Amino acid sequence: MIRFKNEVVLVTGGGAGIGLSTAVKFAGQGARVIITGRKQETLKQAARSASGIDYIVADAGKPSDAAHTIEETIRRYGRLDVLVNNAGAGAILPLSQAGVAQISEIFAVNVFGPSLLATAALPHLKQSAGSIINVSSTFGHKAAEALSHYAASKAALEHMTRCWALELARDGIRVNAVAAGPTDTEFLSQRMKLSTEQVESVKASERARIPLGRRGLPADVASWIVTLASPEAAWVTGQVFTVDGGLSVS
Repeated sequence: MIRFKNEVVLVTGGGAGIGLSTAVKFAGQGARVIITGRKQETLKQAARSASGIDYIVADAGKPSDAAHTIEETIRRYGRLDVLVNNAGAGAILPLSQAGVAQISEIFAVNVFGPSLLATAALPHLKQSAGSIINVSSTFGHKAAEALSHYAASKAALEHMTRCWALELARDGIRVNAVAAGPTDTEFLSQRMKLSTEQVESVKASERARIPLGRRGLPADVASWIVTLASPEAAWVTGQVFTVDGGLSVS
């Protein structure tokens, strides 16, 4: 099915996990996809996953990289149709240990980054009547111990999704979000910086609490991201779709 023929899709944090799975699915449906991340070798390898994937080295938490990312996308492809704000940061951070540096790092990637990238992308999304999809988390609307700042950053992203949807509807731009539950990626070890033992403990605890009895796969979430950008979702905006095996209602 060629839903996105000649359309240009930008996916932040696309070197692995949900971002890469999303990029592969878009490319498989005819899109020209650009993925971003901080590590060139990782991106170079990820870009080989499917024909039609390109990359830009960029840090989603670095303000100056937002404008550069959009400028480079337009320089290469001349247009932008879909922006997927997938890059994320988090930490197990009890309130008693929270400091400015840790809180700022989380919000830089999860709130400031998507905001600045969307701002830079707006003129081009207006031209294409494009779409923005933000990747949130179950914990953007479900309380959890020691995750207050991560959860708050995702709650902010979800509410920005609704506000942007109202603001940009007159320009024909749709804005939605996918709130992902616990998913089998490297997020716990690489972004949450947990030890191997801690990762396994968290995974076991999550499996026990998820009604469908398993953690998600990147493709479980990616499918919904692609669907929300597709013509089938042309009358959907301002929505947060939770994809988490039922965890949010448990």
